[in-house]
Amino acid sequence: MQNRILVLGSTSPYRRELLQRLGLTFETAAPKVDETRHPGEDANALVRRLSEAKARAVGETWPDALVIGSDQVAVLDGEILGKPGNRERAIAQLSAASGKRVRFLTGLCLLDSATGEAEVDVVPFDVVFRQLKPAHIETYVDREQPYNCAGSFKSEGLGIALFEALEGADPNALIGLPLIRLCRLLERHGLPVL
Repeated sequence: MQNRILVLGSTSPYRRELLQRLGLTFETAAPKVDETRHPGEDANALVRRLSEAKARAVGETWPDALVIGSDQVAVLDGEILGKPGNRERAIAQLSAASGKRVRFLTGLCLLDSATGEAEVDVVPFDVVFRQLKPAHIETYVDREQPYNCAGSFKSEGLGIALFEALEGADPNALIGLPLIRLCRLLERHGLPVL
């Protein structure tokens, strides 16, 4: 029986859909956070900081809740890939990723807004891309229009055709919310999924 309010600090439909899989009742709230990378901040530190900042921003309006914050970046050749925003940048990102390994880092924070206690973790997941022909990249981008997705693909859709291999402990992390780790955090805070 769920007696704590659970709040997902995200407007992402992908994260909302993932959390719904757990069968828990939850609210959603948009975190108002400046997501600008700090000078010298590496990808791991960035997603860790933003995940906690999102949870704390939402926690201010939910004073007695368990608040989930999450953030994700893709890293290719040591550089952070952002969301492409348009067709040209999506094609450029996928062209650069062709035949390479891209590491996705998904930050996860569970904040108890009543106590201010936050647990933060970063879950890695690697995607190994096939050698992609320009025509295949353009066809994929035109069909899925992944302009709001880090790395320019949707692994839960046609993006799966771009890959040679997927490597990691939790495939949900690739979509944006590491459910395996989240289940353990929720249980520790008195909200078991089972």
